[in-house]
Amino acid sequence: MLSVEPIKAYTDNYIWLVSTNEGSIVVDPGESKEILNLIDNNKIDLKGVLITHHHYDHTNGLLDLTNKMNLEVYGPEKIEGINNIVNESDKFSLIGIDFEVIEIPPGHTLDHLAFYSSNNEDPILFCGDTLFAGGCGRVFEGTFEQMFMSLKKISKYPKETKVFCGHEYTLSNLKFALEVDKDNKDLMNEFNNIEKLISSDIPSLPTNLNKELKLNPFLRCHDIDIKNKVIEKFDIIDDELQIFTALRKWKDNF
Repeated sequence: MLSVEPIKAYTDNYIWLVSTNEGSIVVDPGESKEILNLIDNNKIDLKGVLITHHHYDHTNGLLDLTNKMNLEVYGPEKIEGINNIVNESDKFSLIGIDFEVIEIPPGHTLDHLAFYSSNNEDPILFCGDTLFAGGCGRVFEGTFEQMFMSLKKISKYPKETKVFCGHEYTLSNLKFALEVDKDNKDLMNEFNNIEKLISSDIPSLPTNLNKELKLNPFLRCHDIDIKNKVIEKFDIIDDELQIFTALRKWKDNF
């Protein structure tokens, strides 16, 4: 039996706790306190860690965990504590889950990975800070074209894939999406639903690719209404990459 639960960290990070009857793993342990409490109280049997990228809010608790126990840690190179460096299309198994590695750099960071598994009732994807519910990550180390292509790559996975993002950004992302696509009734309904969840301190995640392909403007740069809105606002040519770049810059200052 697979379960995926969020552990809150910092102001809006999620550390994902993934458990089966063979043990548990955590994804992007930006903090270690709550994880160590679960271990010390024998509530989880931690076997491994997945790291999507090097930002401190995704890695800061890693050494606390690896100094306490022997763990299988999978992630990109040049991060202290990782003992299994992985790259595009690598495959490995942890706690009975078969994972495939997806390289989605350089967009957000140059080393960004995602971890995908299809051996569940619904496929699961841990994508760090690349795709968010209703949005996408900021472009820090790469180019807008590289982020655009990373999102295109993710969007080709099965539509039923559950997407576990690194932050609780959904409500603010949907506010921006409504600015871009104000006549989208499905988007307005989703905004109202998420607003209720957040006001009740209930996580908005995971999302799924089917939903994102309908609501997320960064995955819909081909949509005629979104294209017209962005072309009119920024006086740019009708080109998906140009639409995406203008959208991301608009969101940066929203």
